[in-house]
Amino acid sequence: MKKILLSIAAFLFVFNAQAANPKYVIQVSTDDARTQKIVLNNAANLQKHYGADKVVVEIVAYGPGLGILTSDNKNASRVEKMAMNNITFSACQNTMNGIKKKKGQFPKLTDGVSITPSGVVRIGELQQQGYSYIRP
Repeated sequence: MKKILLSIAAFLFVFNAQAANPKYVIQVSTDDARTQKIVLNNAANLQKHYGADKVVVEIVAYGPGLGILTSDNKNASRVEKMAMNNITFSACQNTMNGIKKKKGQFPKLTDGVSITPSGVVRIGELQQQGYSYIRP
């Protein structure tokens, strides 16, 4: 009986910890500048609403959307600042491989961006971990 009560208590502790820190994954798969700006604004608004240390936000970029995470993008400095403010940015390795095959080199990513093997798979994994999915 004691083990059951401890298991229930542990579950409630984990459940309450997750409820206290909402988690969001935001997809960017378009090179449309307006949509990319909305993605960054959504992430900033989530932090503003909950508090930067009380929400988990990850932006996953793949396909044409990968450009938002490159150093030559007009949003590069904003992405870098947001990465330093607890927003995770994940670039799709599959997309980067395609760019290298086409252009002969990998795109240069903005500081603070990490690489995930597959953007689509990353989004699915995060949803399975309880992240809310946003696609502007």
